[in-house]
Amino acid sequence: MLGEKKKDHCALLNEGEENEMEIYGYRMNVLWIGLCIAGYILSGGILLLLFYWKPEWSVWANCSPCSLKKANVILLRETDGAKKYTRKKVRWIQLSSLAKSLKGKPVESIITDESFLIHKATTKPGLKVKYIRVQKIRYVWDNTSNQFKKIGTLEDEHSCSDIHSKFGSGLTKEEGDIRRLVCGSNTIEVEIAPLWKLFFKEVINLFYIYQFFTVGLWLSQGYLGYSIAIIFLCTVTITLSLYELRQQSVKLHKLVEAHNNVKVTVCRRNGEYSELESRHLVPGDVIILKGEKFFLSCDAILINGVCILNEGMLTGECIPVTKTSLPSLDKTMPWKKFSGEDYKRHVLFCGTEVIRTEASAQGPVRAVVLRTGFNTTKGDMVRSILYPKPVHFKLHRDVKRFFMFLAFLALIGIVYSTAIFAMRGMPAGRIIIEALVLVTSAICPIIPAALTVGILYAQSRLKKESIYSISPHRINMCGQINLFCFDKTGTLTEDGLDLLGIIPSEGNCFQKMHTFSSGSSLPWSPLFGALVSCHSLLILDGELQGDPLDLKMFEATNWEIEDHKTDMKNAGDSSEGMVLIPGPNANVDSVKGITVLNQYPFSSSLQRMAVITQAIGEEKLVVYMKGAPEMVARFCKPETVPGDFSSQLELYTFQGFRVIGLAYKAIEPGQHNGVESLTRENVESELQFLGFLILENRLKPETVGILTELNAANIRIVMLTGDNIQTAATVAKTSGMIPENGKVVLVEAHEPNDHTQASITWRLMEYSEKTDLQFNDACIDVEVDKVKYHFALSGKSYEVLQNYFPSYLPKILMNGTVFARVSPLQKATLIEDYRSLDYYVGMCGDGANDCAALKTAHAGISLSEQEASVAAPFNSGITNISCVTDLLKEGRAALVTSFCMFKYMSLFGIIEYNNTLLLYWQRNIFGNNQFLVHDFAVMFVIFLTMSPWKPMPLS
Repeated sequence: MLGEKKKDHCALLNEGEENEMEIYGYRMNVLWIGLCIAGYILSGGILLLLFYWKPEWSVWANCSPCSLKKANVILLRETDGAKKYTRKKVRWIQLSSLAKSLKGKPVESIITDESFLIHKATTKPGLKVKYIRVQKIRYVWDNTSNQFKKIGTLEDEHSCSDIHSKFGSGLTKEEGDIRRLVCGSNTIEVEIAPLWKLFFKEVINLFYIYQFFTVGLWLSQGYLGYSIAIIFLCTVTITLSLYELRQQSVKLHKLVEAHNNVKVTVCRRNGEYSELESRHLVPGDVIILKGEKFFLSCDAILINGVCILNEGMLTGECIPVTKTSLPSLDKTMPWKKFSGEDYKRHVLFCGTEVIRTEASAQGPVRAVVLRTGFNTTKGDMVRSILYPKPVHFKLHRDVKRFFMFLAFLALIGIVYSTAIFAMRGMPAGRIIIEALVLVTSAICPIIPAALTVGILYAQSRLKKESIYSISPHRINMCGQINLFCFDKTGTLTEDGLDLLGIIPSEGNCFQKMHTFSSGSSLPWSPLFGALVSCHSLLILDGELQGDPLDLKMFEATNWEIEDHKTDMKNAGDSSEGMVLIPGPNANVDSVKGITVLNQYPFSSSLQRMAVITQAIGEEKLVVYMKGAPEMVARFCKPETVPGDFSSQLELYTFQGFRVIGLAYKAIEPGQHNGVESLTRENVESELQFLGFLILENRLKPETVGILTELNAANIRIVMLTGDNIQTAATVAKTSGMIPENGKVVLVEAHEPNDHTQASITWRLMEYSEKTDLQFNDACIDVEVDKVKYHFALSGKSYEVLQNYFPSYLPKILMNGTVFARVSPLQKATLIEDYRSLDYYVGMCGDGANDCAALKTAHAGISLSEQEASVAAPFNSGITNISCVTDLLKEGRAALVTSFCMFKYMSLFGIIEYNNTLLLYWQRNIFGNNQFLVHDFAVMFVIFLTMSPWKPMPLS
């Protein structure tokens, strides 16, 4: 709630979220409605059209303010800069309508879960639920907190134990019926709007109405040529707009149509299984997952078994992802907080493909439905396309201001012309017509259509370059981009990796690097065991699939994965885990094979993964960990980490290599009661450091040339990556993002603790004996001796700066070039910060975890062909950054064209306006004698506004 200051008729909807809105309560007033209807009739429908354009005026004119609890009309206002209003009608759901299907059971006896929102939203007596529908999402009125809350999702307040105990056995059929009635069906429906509806919505635009009025007026006065030209241009513009809207509608419809008709098996509380269509699922249902190669129709929490998914729809990468079941140990902490930032490892997302399911000894693979319909991850992606976040452009703002100036000029002309014609005794009707002609001369009716010409031409040329757009209006913004952000892996560098070697650690010291020559293999050791087992690879259709890093690492061992594909036709079947065996060329005598009993998949937020393994024929368990070296070292015994850990890490990262840390520990039989008894905290502790895995990630051939061209065009370049900061800085230098004479300053921000306050340290990132040189921020001059300093910082330091040093953050961003170890959310936040500094920001990524950043930027380009890429404003069929310069050139061409057309049509309108006033003055002084200045004026304006329309070099 906004608090007492804004009274009880106002609140915040989706507080703290991206689609936050202010919400106001109103009640319809019968007297005011009657007066408005009379106004509609007397104005010939003009007042009704005005209320359509301005819904807030309609609410203010027809309703009176009241508390949200008593409101039957809701007015919503977006909290961004646009402050756009939306009107919604409050609706009611009658739960008593289910009486027949409940077979005599009272509804009150079924709504027993006090923690569920339906219980709090049900109004008694009457058993009604009040709700509104905003952007495809239902919000019900919570009687306990007196505010509207989102329905269609399971509350995050449930603990892990609650989810297993309350929902683990499923819902009864009656509970499912009530939840379905309140939450709505589990569908993501995008209708293909009929052409007549699209046409109607298009033509009632304010500028089209003004154009139709102008054309009608001019035709009545005999201005035939100009009127026909406007009619032709408007027809072409409307036709092209309808075609684009129809194409987008059809594409979205095809994207989601298969989602609503999937057959699923649901477990009921009485132990029965029933098969129904996915549209009938509700939050709290328990679904049984069996088989392979099928798509999920809802978001769900995995509570038993293991699932291997293809999350290409979300991340853009077709890499199998392993999902593990949610533990049932915690009884107090909400399940998301218990799982921390890596809670997604338990969540199955709607639209992702289930590659394989592996049941456990406790039964078949089961999942609790978490979100349905447009509340799901896929639904949210579709909503972001249907309701894009507005991006403000100065050209549009200046056009509106110029129209206001023209309206002021027209008002002066109306007063002048009315006075002149009244003095000459002309009829009132004629005076009105002449005044309207003067208005239409001042405010050129063709300006909005003319501004779209450059966009249409640029869009057609971009399609020829395999660049597609769902937001054509952003093409003009590309012409003003002055900062461009890039992801690293898969965008600036190749997707694949080359294995350079491993550096073992023994006796608290690093050993000589071992390189993998053709056909050679290491003898068995814990380090070799980590390479063999610590990965998420799997056999799919007879081929080894997974992360490129894991593939390179495992292939170097000459081991194989035993293809023990489990028959999943019966829900009770279970898998004993992945079995790894030596290949023909493996140099192993002592170990016959390894079974991976449990896996904690890699997470970008945790920066690590771990596995619990057991050698065939042995009882002890062995834990292996792999991840960011700094993160892995935190979980190791200090005495096992070499003293020159940091210097060795910097040695290879400064050369641009990707470095992975490895560690292990053995768990004897007496130290555990089975794998199920081990928690991740116990598993990932007291490890022994094993060494480094060194890989090389090469630049794409096009990268250096494109970045050089951007630098020459004075467009700032920034890197946003999840990789190591030294590696990222080296790639920035080798790619030309940082010039040869540029100096990189590492900015490290530290959180306060019991002994020290929050602090910032600075040091030059150069591998030499002087790397310990510390600087105070006040002593750094970013232009010393014409040597440019570039700041590099990690996501952790960025977060500390946000929380403790917000005044320093803009200064650092102005010279920040490398942001490493940043999460997907931090990428989007960084782009928002740059936008707040008046930058026009572009973003290019391969789709992996970049979707939020791509949508936040003024121009986001996805290099992925996966489904997630449709949420980005631009999508390139060419998977390198050459599309960036193509887009910027076309953006500049479109912007130049828009300026030229705006300049021409505005000056043409002003000269037409002056010419009309001149004619009125001549008629008053000289009668009907006229000076022929019109044609000369038009030719003069055309000469002044000649400008190139085609793309020019960026520099």
